[in-house]
Amino acid sequence: MPIINVKVIENVFNKEQKRKIISRLTDTMVEIEGENMRGVTWVYIEDVKEGEFGIGGQALSAEDVHRIQRGE
Repeated sequence: MPIINVKVIENVFNKEQKRKIISRLTDTMVEIEGENMRGVTWVYIEDVKEGEFGIGGQALSAEDVHRIQRGE
């Protein structure tokens, strides 16, 4: 039974985007393991507080991520 744990910065993804993440990651695992595993594939999304997640030594906020998404 696969368990996929995805950590994201809070306030970056909305509920619909999280639903898509769950659906698509499940589909990807099923492609690898077979359809019989769909019902036992868990996807867990964990929100990490802004400022408690960093890359390259820099803490990131949701706005920082949104600027990256916009190409700024």
